[in-house]
Amino acid sequence: MFGRWMNSGHQTASLEGAEQIAQAVRVHLPDADEETVRVMTCMAGLLGAVAYADRDYSEPEERRVRAELARVHGMMEAGIDAIADALRRNIVEVSTVQVQRYCRSLRELGDRELRVQLLEVLVDVAAADGVVSLSEVNVLRQVTTALGLEQADYNAAQERHRDKLGVLRS
Repeated sequence: MFGRWMNSGHQTASLEGAEQIAQAVRVHLPDADEETVRVMTCMAGLLGAVAYADRDYSEPEERRVRAELARVHGMMEAGIDAIADALRRNIVEVSTVQVQRYCRSLRELGDRELRVQLLEVLVDVAAADGVVSLSEVNVLRQVTTALGLEQADYNAAQERHRDKLGVLRS
């Protein structure tokens, strides 16, 4: 009984959740191999997760996310729009369920230099709205550990934005 119910014989045509980000990357970087698509998807997801860590995906943060996506070789405006739209539509899933998966994949696929550079960009995204909130600091520290990096790596990345730390402003 359950077997027939669980496998109804038809598949849904629409992609759900965070898979929409991967599909946007695939479509807009058509020459990229599957590993590159996976790395780009994880990086885009983490950009969104940090931007939404304070539960406000603000316009300055989204602008910064878009600027970082624009740095990707071969990424055109249509691709940036598609990825940004997929992030916006799936931001809750991306910022909760997917973070550990993204970090695990980047730990497997990216070298230390890539992960440190990504951490620096993530800190820049958190600071884009002028304040790095406690919730953003907590997410950044969790991501630092999950990426296999150390507290010293986070401290170095955060130093540029020390004046924006919300806990120091109160």
